[in-house]
Amino acid sequence: MKMKKTLVVLLAFGAFFNASAQKWTNLFNGKDLKGWTQRGGKATYTVENGEIVGTTVKDTPNSFLCTEKDYGDFILELDLKLDDEMNGGVQFRSLSKPDYKEGRVHGYQMEVDPSPRAWSGAIYDEGRRDWLYIPNNNPEGKKAFKPVGQWNKYRIEAIGNTLRTFINGVPTAHVIDDMTAQGFIGLQVHSIYGPMKEGMKIRWKNIKIQTENLKPSPLDNCPVVNLLLNNLSEQEKAQGFKMLFNGKDFTGWRAVHGTEMPKQHWAVVDGTINVSPSDGSETGNDIVTNEQFGAFELVFEFKLTEGANSGVKYFVNEAFDSNGKSGIGLEFQVLDDEKHPDAKMGAVGNRTLASLYDLIPSYKIDKDLKMDRRFIKKIGDWNQGRVIVYPNNIVQHWLNGFKVVEYERKSNIFNALVARSKYKDYNGFGAGDKGNILLQDHGNNVSFRNIKIRELK
Repeated sequence: MKMKKTLVVLLAFGAFFNASAQKWTNLFNGKDLKGWTQRGGKATYTVENGEIVGTTVKDTPNSFLCTEKDYGDFILELDLKLDDEMNGGVQFRSLSKPDYKEGRVHGYQMEVDPSPRAWSGAIYDEGRRDWLYIPNNNPEGKKAFKPVGQWNKYRIEAIGNTLRTFINGVPTAHVIDDMTAQGFIGLQVHSIYGPMKEGMKIRWKNIKIQTENLKPSPLDNCPVVNLLLNNLSEQEKAQGFKMLFNGKDFTGWRAVHGTEMPKQHWAVVDGTINVSPSDGSETGNDIVTNEQFGAFELVFEFKLTEGANSGVKYFVNEAFDSNGKSGIGLEFQVLDDEKHPDAKMGAVGNRTLASLYDLIPSYKIDKDLKMDRRFIKKIGDWNQGRVIVYPNNIVQHWLNGFKVVEYERKSNIFNALVARSKYKDYNGFGAGDKGNILLQDHGNNVSFRNIKIRELK
């Protein structure tokens, strides 16, 4: 009997401990807007039947109903519903300061987007850096948002540098970033644009937060956008990624057709690989990884100077004689399309930025996905490239979150393209089971960083 009583006490204590560890605090009392203040535009916020209702108003900028308290590390959950097909969002770790754009609200936002592009759950940097996470390579996340008239459960986990979002239990975005450590939470009513009109409504309820004893969701397969320099997050490690560049030196790299690093042009500067300018021609001074790869996902960032030309190559075959020029392999083109003449050479744009060089042009305008030139960073800013080679030889090029090339390596169509290209005399070009990754020195100043890879099975 005594043992049974002890067990009951222990179970009760455990239940109490777990309840206290997972303590939620309500941010909305269901009756009025106590604890909240409006910033930005003049959209209306009212309380109806235990819900906060935001309503669009014409001729006003984005509006935000913001917590009066700031939050750093937290887990936030709320329910939201659209009465109409309108854009909105949930701000977090956000700020409004007189010395920043006259008090404009800025900071992280979990997107509400019922349009065909389906970016709900994405992370946007309001009033600052624009899109941080575009979920085009997270198809399950894009399907998580329920249509107009249905409630959606939003969850935000902001713990240290890790920012994760979930809709109805489905992971929708995962960003690693250290720009803002704390700020207010805000409910956005977007300014009227496109098909939106006055009187559209968005509703929120069950708004609650945890700030202590935080327990993040388990690691998952949601793709990660890591904005820290040469860093691997826990989720990236669990997904099998490793760094190809350690941020300090050229360990793991060597000259193409050589055993050591080239003596000129290449340097590590402030955690980035820098190629110094020379005469703008192919120098034969490229570098390759010591390791070879077959099916893989390669992620890298690159920065161009005006008029620059370079490339990231894969399935490089050093058995091919390049006559003292660049190593031979499939190439993700890195180019200033506006200022370098190579953009107008080749055929139908197949030498432009992110193209499969001299074979397939990249498609950088997509009306359905709302991709246009604003997603191609200006010269001097960092772009993100991604090359995915699946085990079935389907290959994709991605640029700043958009798929811009897809083809099947070794297929009849691929072979026909090669036969009409500058690579026609290289038997078996791009068709090896494995090959090196190459960074090109084309005689122009370019930089690379955050180079990471995982093998696919």
